[in-house]
Amino acid sequence: MKEKKTVANNKKARHEYFIEEVYEAGIVLTGTEIKSVRQGKVNIKESYAKIENGEMIIYSMHISPYEQGNRFNADPLRPRKLLLHKQEIRKLIGYTTQKGLTLVPLNMYINEKGIAKMEIAVARGKKLYDKREDLAKRDTDRKMQQAMKKYSR
Repeated sequence: MKEKKTVANNKKARHEYFIEEVYEAGIVLTGTEIKSVRQGKVNIKESYAKIENGEMIIYSMHISPYEQGNRFNADPLRPRKLLLHKQEIRKLIGYTTQKGLTLVPLNMYINEKGIAKMEIAVARGKKLYDKREDLAKRDTDRKMQQAMKKYSR
């Protein structure tokens, strides 16, 4: 049995936002796009999701054109539809109408069956002092781990 293969990760999202909830969504891709995704030529750092007409769409996700794709290659930055259940989309509409909540992609992967999936998070933006606090906490945790390792020998 195969593990899921991560093809793109958005590390910046966890630094910039508080993650409230995470959803798994399928993604509609063309044939040459999925071949590029399998090669790992995806960038989701600047992308974001919106709900329009009862459908979730992801914007500014860059999938590089497939080298052997010729005229069948799609626009690298085109909006792509995400596949979720209707009740999940309704729930997300409720979240995004609240002040300060947004939909951010966390990572994209190929599951065991070879299907491209994406983790979308309902997130609240962090203030500058929250980011500094997280960095300070991570730094003190790292120092504690080093000290524990030093004295455990």
